Amino acid sequence: QVQLVESGGGLVQAGGSLRLSCAASGRTFSSYTMGWFRQAPGKEREFVSCITWGGNTYYADSVKGRFSSSRDNSKNTVYLQMNSLKPEDTAVYYCAAHSHGSWLARASYDYWGQGTQVTVSS
Repeated sequence: QVQLVESGGGLVQAGGSLRLSCAASGRTFSSYTMGWFRQAPGKEREFVSCITWGGNTYYADSVKGRFSSSRDNSKNTVYLQMNSLKPEDTAVYYCAAHSHGSWLARASYDYWGQGTQVTVSS
């Protein structure tokens, strides 16, 4: 069992930055690939990024070059650094722990946080 709690969301102007954190409980955190997803109003939840247990990272094309994932296994925490934010980045951001299958697919993640709102004003 893994429990996830996101924090760090907020309101920021276009071009600004935010860093999201996801704190995890559970002794096996370091073995999980951790993903970030987001859901804008009226849209499907979409893949943003993931970071493997070994630190390899993958990004959606829409955020590549602007967002960066990292993790600190000693703190059971993963981070999403978001730079050059755009209004279209406005969404609720979720972290999730991967269990099986494609890292891009929602169904591949068994554990989810409650989400944190990110709003980017133009």
